[in-house]
Amino acid sequence: MSIEQPPPKDARPKKSKSTGFLSGLREFTVIVIAALALSAFVRVFLVQAFYVPSESMENTLMPNDRIVASKITTHFGGISRGEVVVFRDPGGWLGAPEPGPTGVRGVIHNAMTFIGLLPSDSGNDLVKRAIGIAGDHVVCCDAQQRIVLNGVSLSESYVVAPTNQLQFDITVPADSIFVMGDNRGNSRDSRYHLEENSGGVPVDNVVGRAFVVVWPLKRFTTLPIPEIFGNPALDKSSAASAK
Repeated sequence: MSIEQPPPKDARPKKSKSTGFLSGLREFTVIVIAALALSAFVRVFLVQAFYVPSESMENTLMPNDRIVASKITTHFGGISRGEVVVFRDPGGWLGAPEPGPTGVRGVIHNAMTFIGLLPSDSGNDLVKRAIGIAGDHVVCCDAQQRIVLNGVSLSESYVVAPTNQLQFDITVPADSIFVMGDNRGNSRDSRYHLEENSGGVPVDNVVGRAFVVVWPLKRFTTLPIPEIFGNPALDKSSAASAK
């Protein structure tokens, strides 16, 4: 005759509620720290969000738009004609930035911006379109008031035409780009800084290529390079002028 054995007792000591809470809190803290570190890594090396403060890129970009710029594509692929780029002020392009939040609020704001939870609004960044790259010959303008790039007139359908054009004729210096706002009558861009590096922005100042508008949601859109910059004649003319 068999005798039924009682179920074995759990030899493991039971955790108290307080011990379980602390263990869960530690795990949650590690996850949050890891997520913040990953977010900061993405912001510093891959992509970064920016705030558009002015009308200089209308109607492509509107004031208060939030855009995302790719740093990795610029780092490995360089800068192409027609890209919308974010760059640091080369010096004297911007006035004194407006003071940001101070105290505890300022610390929190700066920390959230650093890790990428808020778009950058440092007041030291600009967003324009790269019209010419190193070696390009850029002239304003032809008889139809179009920019002439390496002898090719650009039909820029995205541009808000100005009431008057600032005349210039320059060759983009080495390791630089020539930038202009799409709202040509309301953009203090390379045209207004010709006395310094022929208006060129050093490539080292370029933070990245803006590739998408993410906010407001109703304006969610990508920022492709306009087809006119894919014209092979631009490269041929550029190579010819460099000889």
